[in-house]
Amino acid sequence: MADTYRARRDGWQDEAACRDSDIELFFPTDGERGPLRADRERAAKSVCAACPVRLPCLDYALANGETHGIWGGLTEEERATERRRRRRAAGG
Repeated sequence: MADTYRARRDGWQDEAACRDSDIELFFPTDGERGPLRADRERAAKSVCAACPVRLPCLDYALANGETHGIWGGLTEEERATERRRRRRAAGG
């Protein structure tokens, strides 16, 4: 997965706080649940919280239908909610 991510780099990604982080921090392993998942997500979100390109990252994930991992500080479920919110705000 890391190779796929790196192959799709946009300019904003060079400024991302996560650029030197272990990519597994941002993506769940198979079967990860409960406290382990919550702890990993919390740690990933803390990286995102201080990121200067959090919003471009989130916009990228929403525009490209990213369905896995933490992007722009949001989980998969949170991004689905944000997609719906943006659609409603745009009148659709």
